[in-house]
Amino acid sequence: MRDITINEITLAVAELCITANKSLPKDIQERIICSAQTENEPLAASIMNDIKRNIEQAACLDIPICQDTGMTVIFAEIGQEVHIIGGSFEEALNEGVRQGYEKGLLRKSVVSDPLNRVNTGDNTPAVIHTRIVSGDKIKLTVAPKGFGSENMSKIIMLTPSAGRQGVIDAVIKTVKEAGSNPCPPIVVGVGIGGDFEQCALLSKIALCRNTDEPNPDPYYEELETELLSQINALCIGPQGFGGKTTALAVNVEVAPTHIAGLPVAVNIGCHVTRHASKEI
Repeated sequence: MRDITINEITLAVAELCITANKSLPKDIQERIICSAQTENEPLAASIMNDIKRNIEQAACLDIPICQDTGMTVIFAEIGQEVHIIGGSFEEALNEGVRQGYEKGLLRKSVVSDPLNRVNTGDNTPAVIHTRIVSGDKIKLTVAPKGFGSENMSKIIMLTPSAGRQGVIDAVIKTVKEAGSNPCPPIVVGVGIGGDFEQCALLSKIALCRNTDEPNPDPYYEELETELLSQINALCIGPQGFGGKTTALAVNVEVAPTHIAGLPVAVNIGCHVTRHASKEI
C-alpha cells in the first residue's frame, strides 16, 4: 500500500489545468502545421497559418491558446494499492482546479445551476470520471472542454439494423450540421456501443487519445480513416471558409452493447482539443 496525500493531488491538477490550456498536445500541433503546408485553397492555408501562429504566440506570451478555457473534465485512474490520505479525493481535485484557474489567470466559465446561471467564480466543480485500476499510482488527465464545440456534439441511439453505414451517416450528419460553429479544423471523438451514457463517455475518452495512435483493432482503424476522409470531403474547411481540412483526426472507441441497441456519440473538439496527463 502506498500513501498519496491530497496536497500532491491538488498540486498535480493545478499544474495540469495550466499546462493543458497553454500548451496544445504535440500530435495536434504537428497536424495543424502539416495542414497549413498542404492546404490548396489560399484562404484556408492563410487561416491554418494564423492558427499555427496563435499557438506559437500563446507559448511565447505564456497565455491560454483559446479564451474559452473550458469546463474542466478530469479522468482519474486510481491504483488499488493507493491509500489517499489527508482529506477528500474529490475535494482535492476541485481545489486543484480552483488553484490552477486562479494561478494561470484562466477564464472561469462554470455556473452553479444550469437555469439560474450564477458563476461559481473558480471554474469548479469539475466533471470527474474515476476508475480503480491495478498498481500503486494515480494517473490524472485534465481535459478542459470549450463549449463552442461541446454544443455541437450529439448522442444518436441507432438500432442494430443501421449497421456500419448508419454509424458513418450519423457522424457525417453531426459534423455537417455543426459547420463552422466548433471552430474547425476539428478533432472528432466517436463512441460506439455501451448504453446512453457510456457511449458519450467513450467519445470523450476518444478525444484524449493521441491522434497518432489509431484504434488497435484494424476494423475500427479503417473506420477512423474512412470517417476522416468523408468529413474532409465536406469541404467545410478551416473556420468554415472552405478547404480540405475540416478535421485533423477521428478517434473511435467502442464497448459491448445490448442486442437491441447501437448507441453512437459524437464529441467534437475544436482545433484546440486540449488535454494533459500526469502520474503520481
